[in-house]
Amino acid sequence: MVGKFTRRPALELLHCAQGSLQEAIAAHTPHERYAAAHLGALRAAAAVLAARAQVALNPAGSTGPRRQRIRSAWEVLTEVAPEFGEWAIFFAAGAQKRASAQAGIPCVTSREADDLVRDSQRFIFEVAASLDALVQGRLSLETGKSDSPSQFLRVS
Repeated sequence: MVGKFTRRPALELLHCAQGSLQEAIAAHTPHERYAAAHLGALRAAAAVLAARAQVALNPAGSTGPRRQRIRSAWEVLTEVAPEFGEWAIFFAAGAQKRASAQAGIPCVTSREADDLVRDSQRFIFEVAASLDALVQGRLSLETGKSDSPSQFLRVS
């Protein structure tokens, strides 16, 4: 459940995720579509982390700030929300390809990009449902206009 201090950031991140999805649907090239769809999924993962992750506190008796290695959002997501573990593994596997696509390198096919858009849509929907945003009436499904019928989330 989303707490009162994390509700707004999580919903804002879901809104950004939906915006990335809209960009992906409107993109002209497969690499732009792939990069935007993957970014949408990453923002949805960030929404889960904003809602559920706890700030790491210093261990008892420690005096200085705690330093940990930098970890990807996908790695942290598997710990914070294990129900999204398979999604995290899936999207983590595409992170390098997203980086190449964001750099403008045509590294994906149109099919790969379209598949990722659909997968990102499903992931964002599942994140919204898990954060109870749909039940609270803050998100709704809407049909997007593209070559094929698709659904995406609208944050109000």
